[in-house]
Amino acid sequence: MKLPVISGKEALKALERAGFVVVRQRGSHVRIKKVTSDSVINITIPLHETLDRGTLKGILRNAGLTAEEFVDLL
Repeated sequence: MKLPVISGKEALKALERAGFVVVRQRGSHVRIKKVTSDSVINITIPLHETLDRGTLKGILRNAGLTAEEFVDLL
């Protein structure tokens, strides 16, 4: 499945629906966190107009989400 072209804010909202919470923001980058039973996942999201597909792919890999699961959260 191809990843959609979305903004950083849209990606942030989708990941918040997946259980991530905002820890802090510095400039145009937001740090989010999710505590699971076996680990803590930290991800930095740039709040750009459009996220590069490679950046979004890396964010999803770190979050442990597939493209299909992410699209369902949008």
